[in-house]
Amino acid sequence: MIRRLPPLRSLEAFIRVVRAGSAKTAAAELALSPSALSRRLASLEEFVAKPLFERKHQALKLTDDGQTLYDAVAPLIDEMADRIDRMIDTGKVMRLRLGVLPLFGSQRLFPRLGELRKLHPQLHIDIDSSAAAETKLGDTIDAAIVLSEGPDVTLHSVRLDHNRVYAIASRQLAEELGSRPDMALLSRQTFLVHNDLPASFEAWKRTLHLEALEPAAIDHFDSGQLILEAAAQGLGIAIMHDDHFSRSHDPRLARVYDIEVDSPYSYWFVCRPRALQSRPVRLFHDWMLKAGL
Repeated sequence: MIRRLPPLRSLEAFIRVVRAGSAKTAAAELALSPSALSRRLASLEEFVAKPLFERKHQALKLTDDGQTLYDAVAPLIDEMADRIDRMIDTGKVMRLRLGVLPLFGSQRLFPRLGELRKLHPQLHIDIDSSAAAETKLGDTIDAAIVLSEGPDVTLHSVRLDHNRVYAIASRQLAEELGSRPDMALLSRQTFLVHNDLPASFEAWKRTLHLEALEPAAIDHFDSGQLILEAAAQGLGIAIMHDDHFSRSHDPRLARVYDIEVDSPYSYWFVCRPRALQSRPVRLFHDWMLKAGL
């Protein structure tokens, strides 16, 4: 006798909400209305006869029973999805056109792409590393990973991180600057600012109470890799993210001042909502969330 199983669509909705961290995002991923998503979650809670979420305003937080269920079923659902993907694989190449900033690609995406290739060897990715990726969605690229204060609200978006602003310099320059901000000393420096992070320097100055700081020069870069190299060569103080610094593993670089500054910017995965119906986009999207890219 086959035991009664919970509704698969309800389990899918449950896992999506947990991984997306938002009912709104999960509903968009599944192309459901918020009320339809709520019905699927309610159906699962009725089946297990336990509340799975604590509901506070618009937020959903897992209960202990919800966490136990997620830990138990998520790996099994993932394995089932992988087996089905392998079964229906026609052997034909699937191609994803992905917009990725070079530094994100080299530091975070490429070191993990081998995992994706093992899971889906038929999935191949064309990379576009040029700027203004959001404007190309649905035209020359299918999806993108962008650095933004917040993507266009008409796009499907998933926030990938929360960042801190770091001032980064060569070890020699960092030692010369000392451990406490000195307005006179900083005013003689060149600052290196990334074109995609224009508000970061102002956020850094504001947090350090240096609003009046006028440096000797501000040099602008459109490449994260080059801005870090310029800082390592002693050409100035780079205003970048903590993640950029820690993942560089460059012994020539040092952080200037041990002060926490929240960044206005995060990395986001974005695509047009209809693109989620494309198998290459869906495979990459789901792997990205599961991998915690």
